[in-house]
Amino acid sequence: MHTPEQRTALIANIRALPEQLAAAIEGWSDSQLDFRPASDEWCARQIVHHVADSHMNSFIRMKLALTEDTPTIRPYDQVAWAEMVDTTQPPVEYSLNLLRGLHRRWVALWESLSEADYQRRYFHPENKAYTTLDEHLATYSQHGLDHIEQIARIARAQGW
Repeated sequence: MHTPEQRTALIANIRALPEQLAAAIEGWSDSQLDFRPASDEWCARQIVHHVADSHMNSFIRMKLALTEDTPTIRPYDQVAWAEMVDTTQPPVEYSLNLLRGLHRRWVALWESLSEADYQRRYFHPENKAYTTLDEHLATYSQHGLDHIEQIARIARAQGW
């Protein structure tokens, strides 16, 4: 379980993520955004759109946990989603704008929670595990940072 101070830092990561993600790809051309380090790896465009997909799902899971008694969440195939046309072709700005609004709402919701709310949980059928909102916060605070690092690795490997 996290302390209030730790949660404040985790929420700060969520607050900062949209602009950090935008900065990670600032000035990139379409060919750079679409460069795949390997055939089985995502390009930066897919990563940005994936973060939006993932964080939308996370936000909904949080709201379900706050409004239902230990709901079973619905998993999704993130690899299949990353290959869909809305993830491989549109400008990254679409998802960056979505994340800016979503994260503002998400931060407001996180900051409103009581200690009891942080202990609410949901069940993930793929993992066959219960997750508290306290754990959920830590996971998604780190999720965006991990994908920013993934983009940075692409840039470093290509000398961009």
